Amino acid sequence: MTGPDGVAAQDAADLGALRDHVEAYLAEDDVLLGARARSAQLGCVPVGAGAGAGLRFLAAAIGARAVVEIGTGVGVSGLWLLRGMTADGVLTSIDVDPEHQRLARMSFTAAGHGPSRLRLINGMGLEVLPRLTDGAYDLVFVDAAPADHPRYLDEAVRLLRPGGIVALDGALTPSVVDQSAVDPGTLAAREVARQVREDDRLVPVLLPLGDGLLAAVKIG
Repeated sequence: MTGPDGVAAQDAADLGALRDHVEAYLAEDDVLLGARARSAQLGCVPVGAGAGAGLRFLAAAIGARAVVEIGTGVGVSGLWLLRGMTADGVLTSIDVDPEHQRLARMSFTAAGHGPSRLRLINGMGLEVLPRLTDGAYDLVFVDAAPADHPRYLDEAVRLLRPGGIVALDGALTPSVVDQSAVDPGTLAAREVARQVREDDRLVPVLLPLGDGLLAAVKIG
């Protein structure tokens, strides 16, 4: 007879197997794997394949032509986004680290994405975003410090056209669901989830992909 501890262990194993299946559902090609390897060398933590596939799906679902990404890294999430965007779409990607963006450009070039499809901006996201045009973007993806997510949400909603999508990474990290965790990043992640859920302008969904994608469509 299996006791409560055994049931819990089996449930955890089942959830782990499901997660692995989701992450492996779409295989990454050599360009993505190369970008992921460079991320590891630099200590960056890019989105997993499951979250990347989710971003591509969201971009393709709305025919995204103008996308903003906060947190270029070395190009993993940008590659997934570009693969979901229209052929003439432009990715505006913001990162404070110029070396990361240099390597990201290498990844984008290796994937066949020329300069006309890229606008890489070196700088702090919360300083750059106010300079971008209101209502001019189809999708905004935030992969930045969780403590800043509530402020990024405000900027994203301003930037999006009606029908556009905001997506924030890291919405389901272990600390977010551990009610005893009260560090600033965790509290901010919970706060932005509440803001998205209660904003009448947004239709939200919480997707259990990678560390969790919190996404919402702007309807007003």
